[in-house]
Amino acid sequence: MRPRSWPTGEALLSATGVRTRARAHDDARGLDHPDGPPTPWTMLGELGSGLAAARLIGAAPRLAAAPRGDGHLVVDIPGWKAPELTGAPLRAYLSRLGYDARGWGFGTNTGDPRRDVERLAKRVRELVEAKGEPASLVGWSLGGVIAREVARRHPDAVRRVITYGTPVTGGARHTSVARSSNVGADAHADRVSRRLDAESPIRVPLTVLFSRRDGVVSWQACIDRSTPSAEHVEVSSTHLGMGFDPDVWTVVADRLARP
Repeated sequence: MRPRSWPTGEALLSATGVRTRARAHDDARGLDHPDGPPTPWTMLGELGSGLAAARLIGAAPRLAAAPRGDGHLVVDIPGWKAPELTGAPLRAYLSRLGYDARGWGFGTNTGDPRRDVERLAKRVRELVEAKGEPASLVGWSLGGVIAREVARRHPDAVRRVITYGTPVTGGARHTSVARSSNVGADAHADRVSRRLDAESPIRVPLTVLFSRRDGVVSWQACIDRSTPSAEHVEVSSTHLGMGFDPDVWTVVADRLARP
């Protein structure tokens, strides 16, 4: 009988949040293409999403050491069916760093991206005009889809976009919803998205965070193969845990601090 293998010191530090598990991918072309929704086993892993918040304790020193904010406006957009309150912990952290972090202002994301792109674009432009400088957009899941489209339409009003757990290809076909719903009509939305990426690519700095443990959105569907300047960062979190993952928070803080 083989002896039981114990975690290494590095693995323990990563598991407790003391060290980050995030890693950047310089070339997304070598990453897999989506082939359907997450596996049932990966979906089951979402039950452990609360463990991500526990890592915030061990990560406290490096979270505190993040670069200070310059006071610019950061708008946080929740995911599908998620109340605006889900982004409150991240917004509180960004506010402590010195950013003007705000919710999107429309409560729960009920899942109407066409309407939400229109009204968020209007709100962002009003806030930017009052602030006198562009805003950064941070979107979780479907919130990231909305952030991308606002930035595509109004690059002059958007300084940077950061998404996590956001599908950019295939729409709902590569999400857990596909296992219980008829998403055939979603193919039209995917064709529209591909056309927009080809005709009007996103022109602001874009950071894409994804996780192979994502049990809601297939991680391969999060890879942006159309935006040349898109940066991809892999984390190790469930989909529902991303909003409380210290690795996601530190990447967001680092990218917001860049010119």
